[in-house]
Formats: sequence, C-alpha cells, structure tokens
Amino acid sequence: MTTAEDPRRRWLALYVLCLGVLMIVLDTTVVTVALPSIQTDLGFTDTSLVWVLNAYMLTYGGFLLLGGRLGDLYGNRRWFLMGLVLFTVASLACGIPGTQFTLVAARALQGVGGAVVTAVALAIILNLFADNGERAKAMGIYGFVTAAGGTIGEVLGGVITQYVNWHWIFLINLPIGIAVYVMCLRLLPVDTKTRTTQKLDVTGAVTVTLGLMLAVYAIVNGNAAGWHSVQTLGMLTASAVLLGAFLIIESRVEHPLMPLRLFKLHNLAVANVIAVLWAAGMFAWFVMSALYLQRILNYSPLEVGLSFLPADLIMAIFSLGLSAKLVMRYGISAPLWVGLAIAALGLLLFARTPLDGVFWLDVLPGMVLMGLGGGMAFNPLLLAAMNDAVEDEAGLASGIVNTSFMMGGALGLAVLASLADGRTQQLLHSGDDATAALNSGYQMAFLIGALFTFVGAALGATLIRSTTSSTNTPPAH
Repeated sequence: MTTAEDPRRRWLALYVLCLGVLMIVLDTTVVTVALPSIQTDLGFTDTSLVWVLNAYMLTYGGFLLLGGRLGDLYGNRRWFLMGLVLFTVASLACGIPGTQFTLVAARALQGVGGAVVTAVALAIILNLFADNGERAKAMGIYGFVTAAGGTIGEVLGGVITQYVNWHWIFLINLPIGIAVYVMCLRLLPVDTKTRTTQKLDVTGAVTVTLGLMLAVYAIVNGNAAGWHSVQTLGMLTASAVLLGAFLIIESRVEHPLMPLRLFKLHNLAVANVIAVLWAAGMFAWFVMSALYLQRILNYSPLEVGLSFLPADLIMAIFSLGLSAKLVMRYGISAPLWVGLAIAALGLLLFARTPLDGVFWLDVLPGMVLMGLGGGMAFNPLLLAAMNDAVEDEAGLASGIVNTSFMMGGALGLAVLASLADGRTQQLLHSGDDATAALNSGYQMAFLIGALFTFVGAALGATLIRSTTSSTNTPPAH
C-alpha cells in the first residue's frame, strides 16, 4: 500500500518531512545566541562574524529555485534525500573545531542542502494531501515549523551554548538527519518519474543563482564596504544584469526553470510580494530582539532563548489546528491580513523598548503579538502561494515562495541592520552614550520592519483572493 493510499502513513510522512524542514529552519537562527562564543573561540572580528549567518542565507536563497526545479524534473523523493545528506554532512563539518574559513564554507554548503530540502519538501506535502481540508491541516503543521522554527532555534541555541558548547548546535543535526533519512526511505512514495523528456534550464539556473547570490552578498557586505563603493555598486549592477538576462532567457527557452506564466496566477504573485515584506520584519525581529536582550538587558544565552517561548507556544496553538480552522471558515485573505497586522503591532511594541526594560512589560507583550500574528498568517500565506500550481510545478512554486521569503529575510535584515548601525554611529558621533545609541538603532530597525509588515497586511486585505483551486488545475496561459 502506498503512502498516498494509507492515511496513517501519509501523516507520518508529513511529520518526518517537517522534522527535516525544522532542522533546516533552525539553522537560520540557532547560531544567533552562540555568535559571541564562536567569535571568542575562532577569533572572528565584528565584521567577519556576520558571515556565520550570511553564508547560510546566501546559498540558501540562491539555490531555492534550482532545488525546486530539480525535484520537479528528476524526482522529489530522490532530491529530498540528496539535499538531506548534504546538509547533514555539512553540519558535521560546522561542528568539528576548525578555522573561520572552514566554518563559513561549511555553513554555505548547509545552505545549498537546506535549499533543496525545503523546496522539495513542500512539493511532496502538497502531492500527498489532495483533499482541501487535509491540505489545510497539513499546511498548518508545515506553517508552524517554518514560523516557529526560527524562535525554537533561539531557545535551543541558548540552552546548548550555555550548558554544552556551541559546536553542538551543529552536531545535533547528525542524529536528526540520519533518523529522517531512514524514515523517509520507508514512508515517502517512490518517485514515479525515472526519466524526463525535459532538460534542465542550465543557463537560467546559472544566471538566477548567481544574480541572487550577488545581490545578497552586496547587501550584507554593503555596510562594511560602503554603499557607494565600487564593490557594492558593481555587484548590484551585475546582479541586476544577470536577473534581467534570466527573465529574457525564461521568455525564450523551451523548458524554462521558472515559467513566467506562473506569475499570471494572481495569488501566487501577490503572496510572493507579501512574503518578502513579512520576512524582512520577521528576520529583523529574530536577530534584533536577541541582540537587544543580550547587549542592552544583559541576558544570558539561556535567558534569551527562553524569552522566545511565549511566541513559540502561541504559534504552535495556531499552526497545529486553529489556523487551519480559520482558513476553512473565513478563507485565506482575512486570517492572512489580520495576522500580519497583529505581528506589525508586535514589532511596534519592540520599537519602544527602553534601556531599563522589564521582560513582563517591555518584551512579553511584543513576543505574544508576534506569536499570535505569525501563527495566524503563515498557513494562509503558503496556501495562497501554492494552491494554483499544477502538480508537476509544485516544487517550482514552492521554490519561488521560499526564495521570496528567504531573500526578503536576508536582504531585509541586511538593510535594516545597516540602517540600525548607521543610526547608532550617528548618535555616537553626536556624543550619545554607547548603549543608548545601540538601542536607538535597534528601535529604528523594529519600526521599519513594522512598516514593511503593515504594507504586507494591506496587500493581503485588498489583493489576495480567498477562494483557492486545487493543484491539479492547469495554470493560466
């Protein structure tokens, strides 16, 4: 009996896939609270230390589209397992004591493996659950993993860093990766496609991957190199040229990596814009709130991690049941825009965090609203982006929405961090206290993140259509 025919095996397969995806999502934030320890052990400077985060986001964002298309053409199960192996091996390389270069290089390989796993996993889930009710529940569970994974990473990173050492934030992936691999061999349906008449759009893959990676590199390094420097402007120009060439290639090649007709799917197009805006606010919250708690309120790594628990618990309640019920009753649009509006209010509360902040008054309310908004919005956002795609392009649609979210997060975080640092430096030059200047920079980042999220909420309220179609409906031409 196949997984698709056996409801119990189908749900077990979902849980295993989500465990694999959770491992990937955790690694976007699990290192945040460990950065000071990593800096001390390996001798990173303040400038070079950010590449422990950025190397992962760079390759993850750059390879999502390619990973999704490889799964569509050559088998989702096959490529999920290959990406899982690469991620697990790279995690071992990250955890083994080495040099700055080996850690950053291994983080980049983690990003490649993580991109393939994430893009392909969502396509497999959509193919396993054809019924709208079951799909809403399955996407609620997946939404919880993607929404809460970042905050779970903060908690896990704090516990491991304080009570073991930072190496184990990576080494813990080994038993998880092995267990997921073994269970996937038993639970995932075997790929029905052993051969394909389509060819991989190699030229398109190269141009879009290099274009995205150059854009991320230019943004995340812009503050150090200078925004008007030859390096930054040159890379941004090269990125624009490559992405422009990619669009031209996709309009002419016989089997495009990203069929441009997909953007005639109204909800897919709008959902990707919303994903970029929301991810910018979400990533700013992940990183800036952790830095605020550490550098302004002097929290220990464990205390920082535990501070995110309220958001985790609320996201779990919504994503594991309540969000799906809201979608079934009210459609996609209302839960999406209301959730994003609530999250934006949470960011606004963080934008007023004082120097002598008290957790119950100045941190917890914002955490609660972020958990409430994120848990409510993620499921309908993913459904809006995915439901109009045909089965053979589910992996591609998954790659597009994940690329939008990850690139929005990476670019948004880089820009907001740069603006925060600029604000801090401006106040320092004016003679302000160092801690007050640092806090003011964080507040600016939270405020702009809130504005991005409010714009996403407005788009969700006005442009997202609540009615969705099955993935078996042909796309518009």
